Amino acid sequence: MKQRVLNHKKSPRRTIMGFVNSAIFMLYVIALSCAQLVYGNSEVKALMELKASLDPENRVLRSWTIDGDPCGGKFVGVACNEHRKVANISLQGRGLSGKVSPAVAELKCLSGLYLHYNNLSGEIPREISSLNELADLYLDVNSFTGEIPEEIGNMSSLQVLQICCNELSGKIPTQIGSLKKLTVLALQHNRLSGEIPTSLGSLEMLKRLYLSFNNFTGTIPFKIAAIPQLEVVDVKNNSLFGHVPSGLRKLNEGFQGENNPGLCGIGFVTVRNCTVFDNANIKGDGFQPFLSESNNTGTAQRNIPESADFYKANCNQLHCSKSTRVPKIAVVSAVLIVSVILTVSMLLTVFWYRRRKQKIGNSSVLFDDRLSTDQAREFYSKSASPLVCLEYSHGWDSLADGIKGLGLSQYLSKFIFNIEEVESATQYFSEANLLGRSSFSMVYKGVLKDGSSVAIRSINMTSCKSEEAEFLRGLNLLSSLRHENLVSLRGFCCSRGRGEFFLVYDFASRGSLSRYLDVEDGSSHVLEWSKRVSIINGIAKGIGYLHCEEANKPAMVHKNISIEKILIDHQFNALISDSGLSRLLADDIIFSSLKTSAAMGYLAPEYITIGRFTEKSDIYAFGVIIFQILSGTRKLTNSLLLEAEVCKFEDFIDKNLKGNFSESQATKLANLALSCTNELPINRPTIEDLIDELTKI
Repeated sequence: MKQRVLNHKKSPRRTIMGFVNSAIFMLYVIALSCAQLVYGNSEVKALMELKASLDPENRVLRSWTIDGDPCGGKFVGVACNEHRKVANISLQGRGLSGKVSPAVAELKCLSGLYLHYNNLSGEIPREISSLNELADLYLDVNSFTGEIPEEIGNMSSLQVLQICCNELSGKIPTQIGSLKKLTVLALQHNRLSGEIPTSLGSLEMLKRLYLSFNNFTGTIPFKIAAIPQLEVVDVKNNSLFGHVPSGLRKLNEGFQGENNPGLCGIGFVTVRNCTVFDNANIKGDGFQPFLSESNNTGTAQRNIPESADFYKANCNQLHCSKSTRVPKIAVVSAVLIVSVILTVSMLLTVFWYRRRKQKIGNSSVLFDDRLSTDQAREFYSKSASPLVCLEYSHGWDSLADGIKGLGLSQYLSKFIFNIEEVESATQYFSEANLLGRSSFSMVYKGVLKDGSSVAIRSINMTSCKSEEAEFLRGLNLLSSLRHENLVSLRGFCCSRGRGEFFLVYDFASRGSLSRYLDVEDGSSHVLEWSKRVSIINGIAKGIGYLHCEEANKPAMVHKNISIEKILIDHQFNALISDSGLSRLLADDIIFSSLKTSAAMGYLAPEYITIGRFTEKSDIYAFGVIIFQILSGTRKLTNSLLLEAEVCKFEDFIDKNLKGNFSESQATKLANLALSCTNELPINRPTIEDLIDELTKI
């Protein structure tokens, strides 16, 4: 009984303690919630500071508000991770004209910062280096000044660093060599100077290195050539000198070194061959010894250029007499003086040329390369085409009446991509996905959400036809072309913000036919005879489809067939690309492409007199391509064509085939090519006749 009373007396105390514990627990939960809220507010605060800096006139980032939710989908260009922390800021091509605030460093979970194709200025904030999770940093095509912050070398997660096409100065920080995950380093079109740091050779994951159009001096570090995954090294238009590391020969066309008068190498297309005097004048890091393949005795030897061997054999003998050495010294001295004078003259010429290009530059693309900063800025401010006012991701509202009037609305709507899909497919137009460029467009490899591979051509809107109805008719024609030997159009997209029009095509995995010409003996790109015959047949069938009038399309002329326009799929089928593209492009763009076609020998001779294309123009270009496929070279000479005419196949047919071809088939194909390239159009066969003859081979 007493015990029950005692228990009864303790009960209120337990109740009170329970309330206290509950209160403490609630306070703890509230404290946690407040802590999370404070952290959330810190990101919003950072975004507000970033907004004020990037968009001081509040024209672009109006959706960024202090009471808004960055992860709610209403902050334009902002994406969050699964923990509701800001992970990506994608504001490329938005017309921003401010600066990058150091407050960006407060977004600790940021993995991608895409601010390219704007007009941002000022320096790159050093505080950005505290973003330890940042993998992609795209600041290219802006007006950033100052030096590259050396603190960027601390960004251990960085994979892509694109800061080209700005006004950056100073040297490349050696600390960049610490970025072990870096795959793309794009610094071209700046005002950078000094030597290329040897530390870049430590970037073991690097695939693409762009340093062109700067003021770099010194030599190319030999260590760079040892990077295992390297695909591109572009150092053109600098003041580099010395030997190009022989290890870069493996890149083939991936190495670009032209317009560096002091640069030389053995076996490179874009730099001159080294001479005796280069070997004598190169010192230090520019002429380090390196090992070549084993010699006949099985021991490794130094890979000294051929010119150095000549110098050693003729001018370094132990038994030279005095009487023979004195005149040789005089000759060598004289040649050295002449070489110095020529080198100085070349340097002055290049300097004058580059200064002149800088003065003229805003109206054309330099060396068919990436747009300069001024050109890009001018490009995005133009509105020559009415389509610049469109944003396909929001529909065709501004052209709805025009489309309905042409009866195209329902059909074309199936082909529309939005800009987010295009950006995602190309990883925000990453340099790593760049397949090629021309004076008016760039082509990227992309992967759509369904996992299929595509090729995406980006065309400057100012390069498109200005007449709205004419452009739409051309687009309607492109989307109607369907044939097994034509590259299929998946769709299209137009971005007002970027000022670009995009065509999305099926991806041809084996690249263009040009890859299979002028290849070295034993290369995996040597086409066997049966594949060559099959490719010729496929091209003919594709041309036949274009020339034939059908219910859903008119008969049409391609106008620009070449080996670069013939793509090869995984089964070695030939696919004609850019069919109908001329229907979208401005006349001056088409004319500029004709000059290239004429230079390569594809332009039919009658074009000069009649000034227009016919079906026989395509036939002429097809004949040239047959010759190129048979001979394995893109450079056709009169002597080579004469050998084909008299059937001297041992001199005409590609020697890489080692005689493994059919002479009877070669005879028929050579005769067809000769008839196709007849000077008189009337004497050339029709495509129907060609297809009929090819089926008999």
